[in-house]
Parts: sequence; structure tokens; C-alpha cells
Amino acid sequence: MSKRDELITKYAADIKDKIGQTPDMDLLTKVTIGCGPSIYNADASTVSGSDKSELATVKNNFLIKKLGLADSPELDTAIESVMEQYGKSNRSKYRAVVYYLLTKHFSKEAIYN
Repeated sequence: MSKRDELITKYAADIKDKIGQTPDMDLLTKVTIGCGPSIYNADASTVSGSDKSELATVKNNFLIKKLGLADSPELDTAIESVMEQYGKSNRSKYRAVVYYLLTKHFSKEAIYN
């Protein structure tokens, strides 16, 4: 099993255990691949839910640039919702899982097809 496959398995377990959803493995795999080499870097592979600049990066680089959404208060609300869903007290929120949840939230799965 490759390192990426191991990480995807870990992300799927997070979605199942911490969020209580059955992950769409095809979409999760595509989102993980879309994260690029950041998934292998300990710092870059996670999102800090309390760091404003980190959340701004998620908003600008993922929601606006990748998913093509217009900047609006709804984006901040969606990020907040995903952070709440993932668990505020959960310190390691994986970037791929956050992006997966945001993709599902905005029904933008087609971007990965």
C-alpha cells in the first residue's frame, strides 16, 4: 500500500469516526490527490480551526480558486460549519477531509470528475 493510500484510509476513518458519515471513497481519493504534496507535510496536512489566516487560506485557495465560488459571508459560515462538524476540540483536522467536507457542502463534486 502506498503512502497516499495509507493517508486516504486514515482520512476515511476520520470521516467515519469523527463525523459519522460514510465517505465517498472516489471523491475522497480525488480531493486527496488534489491537495498535492501538502498531505505529506505534517504542518501543511492539517488545518487549524482557530487560526484566522489558515481559514482565510482555505477560503481563498480552495473555495474561491479551486471550487470557483464567489467570495461571500456564506463561505465563512460553511468553513465554520465544517470545523464544528469535525469537532472544535479535535486538534488534527486533516486538510483533505476539510476540503472533502466543503466540496460536499457546496455540492461541487463535479469539479473532481
